[in-house]
Amino acid sequence: MAKAYWIGRVDVEDPEAYKAYVAANGDAFRKYGARFLVRGGAFEAVEGGARQRNVVIEFPDREAAVACWHSPEYKAAKAKRDGHAIADIIIIEGYDGPQPSDG
Repeated sequence: MAKAYWIGRVDVEDPEAYKAYVAANGDAFRKYGARFLVRGGAFEAVEGGARQRNVVIEFPDREAAVACWHSPEYKAAKAKRDGHAIADIIIIEGYDGPQPSDG
């Protein structure tokens, strides 16, 4: 079964208020087996638009990723972010098929 990911691009408008969201989102992420693969960090936008902050969160599967988004725990955390950041977030299923390195 393929893993799933949240891919987020965020412009933080109020960094102090955003800290409350960061502190609160861990409850939902722990409950649904999430793991940060990318959380901020230096980046180079080589094509298209960009936001200030990029995040990739891995989940065991698509069901867990979707359930986390709709969970009361995440809704409570997101309420702390609302009005303090602009975000584009998608939930996407991973790929576990053949790779270029396979031959």
